[in-house]
Amino acid sequence: MSHETGTHDRWDTAVVAWTTAKRAMRSATGWGLLFGALVFNEMASYHNNFPTMAARENLAHAFGGNAAFTALMGPARRLDTVGGWVAWRVFVLLITVGAIWGLLTATRLLRREEDAGRWELLLAGRTSRRHATAQALAGLAAGWAVLWALTAVFTVLAGSRSGVGISAPASLFYATAATASAAMFLAIGALASQLTATRRQASGLAAAIYVAAFLIRTVADSFAGLAWLRWASPLGWVESLHPLTSAQPLALVPIAGLTASAAVAAVVIAGHRDLGAAVLARHRPAQDSTRLLGGAAMLVVRLERWAALAWIGGIALLALIFGMVARSAAGAHLGAATVEQQVARLGGHQGGATAAWIGYEFAYLAALVAFAAATQISATRGEEADGRVDNLLARHLHRGTWLAGRLGFGVALVLSAGLATGVGGWLGAAARHGGIGLAAMSQTGLNVAIPGLFILGVGTLLYGVTPRFAASALYVLVLWSFLVEIIGTSITSNHWLLDTTVLTHLGPVPATSLHWTAIAWLTGLGAAAALAGLAAFGRRDLAAA
Repeated sequence: MSHETGTHDRWDTAVVAWTTAKRAMRSATGWGLLFGALVFNEMASYHNNFPTMAARENLAHAFGGNAAFTALMGPARRLDTVGGWVAWRVFVLLITVGAIWGLLTATRLLRREEDAGRWELLLAGRTSRRHATAQALAGLAAGWAVLWALTAVFTVLAGSRSGVGISAPASLFYATAATASAAMFLAIGALASQLTATRRQASGLAAAIYVAAFLIRTVADSFAGLAWLRWASPLGWVESLHPLTSAQPLALVPIAGLTASAAVAAVVIAGHRDLGAAVLARHRPAQDSTRLLGGAAMLVVRLERWAALAWIGGIALLALIFGMVARSAAGAHLGAATVEQQVARLGGHQGGATAAWIGYEFAYLAALVAFAAATQISATRGEEADGRVDNLLARHLHRGTWLAGRLGFGVALVLSAGLATGVGGWLGAAARHGGIGLAAMSQTGLNVAIPGLFILGVGTLLYGVTPRFAASALYVLVLWSFLVEIIGTSITSNHWLLDTTVLTHLGPVPATSLHWTAIAWLTGLGAAAALAGLAAFGRRDLAAA
C-alpha cells in the first residue's frame, strides 16, 4: 500500500511536467520535421544545382560580396562546399523560426494557462508555484529535445550520403546550433510569463527582445566595422557558432548561460508572486475606455489590432528586403538558371530573372500570410476554449454575428497583408531599379493573399465542426503546402503532388500572369467552406479546452 502511495505521489508531483511536455512535443514534432526536411533538401540538391567547380566558385563570389544577402542571411563562408552552403542557405531561417516557436510556445503553455485559470487547478495538488514552474520548464525542455532530435536525424542522414561527406559530429553540432535560439527563447518566454500580467504582454515582451536581437545582428552583419556587435545579440551568438565551416563551440557558453539564467529567474520569480500578479504590473489603475466596444466586430479589432499590425508590418518589411535581394541576385546572375527552372515548373515564363526571383521568394510570404490566417482561427478557438465567448453569447448576440465578425477581421488582415506585400516588394525592387511596376507587384500581393483567404474559409469550417483540432489541422496544411512549394519544386514536376498544396495553384506571379480561374476556385471554395462553418457553429455546443 505504501508503494502505491509513493507512486501516486511521484505522479502528482510530475503531472505539470508531463502535461507541458506532451503539448510542447506535439508542436515541436511538426517544426522538427520541417527543419530536417529543409536541411536534407539543401544537402541533397547542392551538387545537382551547382554541378561544376566553376559554378560553385561563381556562387561563392556572387553571394559572398552581396551586401543585401549578407544583411538578410549573415556572412557567407565556403559556399564552394556543401557544408558552407547549408550552413548559410537555411541557417538564419531555422534560428529565426526556432526563436519565434520558442517564445510563443513558452508563453502559451505558461502564461496562457494561468490566464485561463487552469494553473490554479494544477497548484491545488501537491506542488508549489516554484516547483510547478520548474516542472513546466522541464516539459518545455522535452519539446526542445524533440525539435533537436528530428533536426539531427535528418542532418546526419543527409550528411552521410555519398557526395556529401559531412561527419556525424559536425551534423550534430549543426543541429545544436540551428535549434539553440529555440532553447534560449523558450527560457526567455518563460521569464516573460512571470514578469507580465497576460499572455499577450508576455509574448510582446519576448518578441521585443527577439526584434532587438535581430536588429543588432543585422547591423553587425551589414557593416564590417561593427562585426563586434554580434556578441551583443543572442542571435549573433548563434551565428558565431559557424557550424559546418569553422565550428566555434565556445559561443555555446553565452547561449547556455542566458538559457540557464532566464530559466532560474523564472522559477525564482514564480515562487515570490501570487497567481495572476506580475512583476511589471501597472502602479496606477488603467483608465476606463469604451473605444472599439460598439459591437462584436469592433471588439475583435480592439483585441487583435496590435497583433494584426505586427503581422502586416513584418510581412511588408520582408517583402521590401526580398524585392531588393531579388534585383541584386538577378543582376549578379546568381543561380538564375536554377531559380528560373524551379519557377518554370510552376508556370513562370515572363519578366526575366528579377520576376523569377520574386516569384520564387514570395512563396515564403504567401506561406506566412496563410499562417497569419491560421492564427486567427486559433485565436477564435482560444476565445471559446477560455470561456470568454460564453459571456458574449449570454447577451443579445447571435452566434453567427460573433463568428462573422472574427472572420471579417481575418479577411481584412489577409488582404491588408497582401497589399503590404505588393507595395513592399515594389519599393524594394524599385530601389534597385528592378523594372517591375507597381501594377505588377499589386497583382503579386493579391496572389499572395488568396491562399490566406482559402485557409480562413477552411479553418472556419473546421472550427464549426471540430473546434479542438481546427488550428492543428490548419497548421499542418500550411506546413505541407510550404514544404511542397519550396522543396517539391526542386525535385519533381509531378503535378499530382504539387496540386495537393494551397500555394502552387496560383503560379509564381509576376513571373506569370494571374490565374483568374484558380483564384475564383480557391476564393469560391473558401467562401463556401466559411458559410458551412458558420452554419455548423450555430448548431453545436460550445467546447471548453
